[in-house]
Amino acid sequence: MALGNKGFASLVTEGGNLSAGPRLPPKTGILGARENRLAELATGHATTRIHEAVDPTTCRIWSGHNRDYAALNLDVCTDLITSLRAQGRQEVPAIVRRVSNDPLYRFEVICGARRHWSVCWLRNHDYPDFKFLVEPREMTDEEAFRIADLENRSRKDLSDYERATDYARAVERYYDGNQQRMADRLQVGKSWLSRYLELAKLPPEVLACFISPHVIGISHAAALAPLLNHPRSRATLLAAAATLTKEQTGLRTDGGTPLSPATVILRLAPVKLGRVKPSAAEEKFRNKEGKVCLTVRRGGREGVLFKIPNACTGDRRFIVEAIDTYLRKFADDR
Repeated sequence: MALGNKGFASLVTEGGNLSAGPRLPPKTGILGARENRLAELATGHATTRIHEAVDPTTCRIWSGHNRDYAALNLDVCTDLITSLRAQGRQEVPAIVRRVSNDPLYRFEVICGARRHWSVCWLRNHDYPDFKFLVEPREMTDEEAFRIADLENRSRKDLSDYERATDYARAVERYYDGNQQRMADRLQVGKSWLSRYLELAKLPPEVLACFISPHVIGISHAAALAPLLNHPRSRATLLAAAATLTKEQTGLRTDGGTPLSPATVILRLAPVKLGRVKPSAAEEKFRNKEGKVCLTVRRGGREGVLFKIPNACTGDRRFIVEAIDTYLRKFADDR
């Protein structure tokens, strides 16, 4: 029989009388709920976090944050602003660390840069009292990096380029340049990580060909990486990139439609072989998803062989443009 402390004391003071009063029902109300909650925390069945509603101007963005805060604007944050306005509050807190060495700030944002920007926008547009909900935690820089990566890895609004530059910075800063060690800590494949690191290595001349670095995907980097790894094809590619950059600049100045990422890749990728012997030359053309949709092989006296996978027969416009690009280049080589 579970008598508790009182029951045990009565056995001592009353000479071992085992009789006990009726069992009381569980406690209810505020005090009962508090005791029940404490019991859950003590057993590890529940955890608790402290949230604070603060002025966003007291929060700075962590220098290692994986989002390009300067690239945030109303177009990027419209959906979140609409949700915050409809709810009247921020439902999901940002993860922050306390700041002790900066008189201007109390926290730095580890996860939640877009939430921070959106709340600041609302405070400047008819919602001056809107609060920024934060969850303060204690963590090292490496832990902060992994938490931010885990939260944002599945988000579609974070560009491949933002992830790539974040990984490139982290592998040197936290893992001594060891890609395998970093992959193990993030619990991802080394080849998966390498694709992002390839994107981060694209030279400025290539980045300038695109409307913005944020439109470049890992499939684009995969198509260009083999060309950039060889001195001969690299020089040819960079020369083509300079021409494309001038063309993009002219289109912007004249109000024209900028070249799409797929078009940029199509214009850059065919340069990979340069002037080679026709007997053993082969080129692959990839679409915007990085899939090989056209393989061209020069067979010496047999001429030129075009190979189109069945899975790509529907991408007719890309294939026609690729063939036309190849034939013009082939004529120049001859």
